[in-house]
Amino acid sequence: AQGNFAMSKLIMVIDDSLTMRKIVEISLKREGYTVVSFEDGVQALRALINQELPRIPDLIILDIDLPKINGYDIARYLRSKPAWKKTIIVILSRHDKMLDRFKAKLAGVNVYLTKPFNTQIFLDVVKANLGVEQEA
Repeated sequence: AQGNFAMSKLIMVIDDSLTMRKIVEISLKREGYTVVSFEDGVQALRALINQELPRIPDLIILDIDLPKINGYDIARYLRSKPAWKKTIIVILSRHDKMLDRFKAKLAGVNVYLTKPFNTQIFLDVVKANLGVEQEA
């Protein structure tokens, strides 16, 4: 039943690096998740506001350094909307200072991961936060 569970989950990726988007997308799709990705926050928010997605994503993977609008602002904006209260927000950033983590927490981010990242750890974090039963 695990595959069906993963398939029912929608994950949104917002990262301006094509390489990062591809790595994240491929590893998530291989696990059976539905993935939509955007290269900047403006595009992503436009898609959400215009309801171009099948539904509200279960989890969002977000870079901090984005053109036009940064990851903190995107997280803050989403957290201000009642419909987004339950969405898990994961930051994936090359910044690793206490201040960055603190700002992310204030913005309503659930998980803070740093680049370069280990794909398996990343997938475990996604599964744990989506409540997917770990395979024994």
